[in-house]
Amino acid sequence: MGKTKRSFMNKLQKLGRTLMTPMAVLPVAAILFRFGQVDIWIPMGILPNGIPWMVAAAEAIFSNLALIFAISIAIGLADENNGVAAISAVMGFFILTKVALAINSTIEMGILEGILIGSLSAYLYNKYKLIKVPELLGFFGGKRFVPIITSIYSLLIGLFIGYVWPLIESSISILGNNVNKFGVVGVFIFGFFNRILIPFGLDNKFNSSFWFEFGTYTNRVGNVVTGDINRFLAGDPLAGTFMTGLFPITMFALPAACIAIITAANKENKKSVTGMLVGFALISFLTGITIPIEFMFMFLAPVLYLIHAILTGAALVITYLLGMKCGFVFSAGLIDYLLNFRISTKPLGILGVGLIFGIAYYFIFLYFIKKFDIPTPGRMEEESIKLCNLKDSELKQKAEEMIEAIGEKENIVSIEACITRIRLEVVDSTKVDEALLKEIGATAVMKLNSTNYQIIVGNIADSLVTYIDNLME
Repeated sequence: MGKTKRSFMNKLQKLGRTLMTPMAVLPVAAILFRFGQVDIWIPMGILPNGIPWMVAAAEAIFSNLALIFAISIAIGLADENNGVAAISAVMGFFILTKVALAINSTIEMGILEGILIGSLSAYLYNKYKLIKVPELLGFFGGKRFVPIITSIYSLLIGLFIGYVWPLIESSISILGNNVNKFGVVGVFIFGFFNRILIPFGLDNKFNSSFWFEFGTYTNRVGNVVTGDINRFLAGDPLAGTFMTGLFPITMFALPAACIAIITAANKENKKSVTGMLVGFALISFLTGITIPIEFMFMFLAPVLYLIHAILTGAALVITYLLGMKCGFVFSAGLIDYLLNFRISTKPLGILGVGLIFGIAYYFIFLYFIKKFDIPTPGRMEEESIKLCNLKDSELKQKAEEMIEAIGEKENIVSIEACITRIRLEVVDSTKVDEALLKEIGATAVMKLNSTNYQIIVGNIADSLVTYIDNLME
């Protein structure tokens, strides 16, 4: 049982690592998207239409995020990081989407679809890349079979999703309608599900009822508006219940979680992870976009994500009980906080609550990361000092030395990079000189079985494997 659990967690952690590459572009997209919005510029009396080209550039990323995730996951999980898995993922993604929409045009799975198809295409690639078919159909054998089988699976999944997903969405909507009636308990449940449903792509379906439908308010000119967002902007003193508590989380708590991850990082890696994590933290603080942070630990540490969802519910309850009210047009970041400061109730108190949650998140995350040795960025593996800051010519030389230490290219069955480590399969393990690999610069060499190794070299892994591949060719 313990072995099965570890295997499952390893797969989740590997999935989490594959998402790091596409998430690198999200901070830029978030800044473009927020600063292109109309509501920022209207109070200044300029740019009445916002900056449309900024919004368009950001939407190119956000509207295709599920597909981007599918491609990244497919490549990251496939043996040899082979591009055939990525092509299969693209085909599968479009097939699943079109089939499901043909059955029900309202279906929207979000990022979950990308994770599902990316994982499926990688699995099918690893399983069928060497498949033999009858000689007459020889052209369709091996790797060419992978897009075919992925398409078939995607079609079947699309049929399943088309009929089942609307029932799930309907159940979520019913839950949302009932939660609204439960007072403070309902506020907690909203905050909890606001976070816990994100990995399943159901958060928007759940949130929309609260933000755009529940409650009515008649504004000064006699128009009736509905939903927490519209009522808040119209001046309803009772609105903001389902938004206010998110500000402490996005502006303080999640940025503090980033600082905890930096603190917990191995000394050699702090510098390399700080830039990325500070960028994620600033985006969350300024714009309220939290995807880069949450997806960073969602799969690496599911327990931490569950705690995060619980604490989000607690934040909404506390701001509700303290009579604080604040709202947003875009998301719960500093920009919306400042834009709506004058029409908010006890806005300074929100900062106080945020500081408390920031401190709590820092110590909770730091404790769990260290106590359970969670492989967050900077702790996954140690950076190799010998392989840092090498010139191209030096890196090529290291690649040549590694090929020799592995037993020359004839001994290599497959070699690929996974962020900070090299995954290696060899013909004869007796030819692998582990001591020489460490002398070259590897911080650790792990023998998984009789033919498979993982060589930890740090963030240089991808470049190093590229040079090794070139030398082998």
